[in-house]
Amino acid sequence: MPVTVLLVDDEPLVRAGLRAVLGAQPDIEVVGEAADGAAVIPLVRRLRPDVVAMDVRMPLLDGIEATRAVLRTVADPPKILVVTTFEDDEYVYEALRAGADGFLLKRARPAEIVHAVRLVAAGESLLFPASVRRLAERYGDGGGRPARSVLERARLTEREAEVLRLMARGLSNAEIAAGLVVGAETVKSHVSAVLAKLGARDRTQAVIAAYESGFVEPR
Repeated sequence: MPVTVLLVDDEPLVRAGLRAVLGAQPDIEVVGEAADGAAVIPLVRRLRPDVVAMDVRMPLLDGIEATRAVLRTVADPPKILVVTTFEDDEYVYEALRAGADGFLLKRARPAEIVHAVRLVAAGESLLFPASVRRLAERYGDGGGRPARSVLERARLTEREAEVLRLMARGLSNAEIAAGLVVGAETVKSHVSAVLAKLGARDRTQAVIAAYESGFVEPR
């Protein structure tokens, strides 16, 4: 089955470009388009896309509120990939905190766009560690008190803490497994335990908590 994608952007040229790039792939199908976040909920319910590629800044309902609405009201929600012009945009950070699975720059090359959609559809988070760190430093809660409290209560094991640090560096499960010389299923179990203990929806939420709390320090 192909990965199905819903495009949400108020710029017709951006939607046309994404449709051309993604529609050329045999394993990806663009099933719908919308010009504003206000149209996302009914389209998601009707089309059931695997991934929503959503502009972060839109005139009526922006990508932040649209992401919150999807995750709050849709059963088995799709993966959400925020599309943005600037990687240091506060809107990007708020969308990630709201539950988006990653972000993609509009100037990304076609191969990067395709890779991003495949990655989030497979359950991975699309993170750029340096960018997320800068976003957390600039737009975080200022001191990381709520995130720090969550980390303290989580009581991660030594190995789980190690896995979280590697996740924050942007490593995939396979890369973590290779680095720790363990099996991929073992890493998957550790990641699941980290997410459960942190109460995080996905890797992105866990990594943001790690940065905001100071658990992961900038290099």
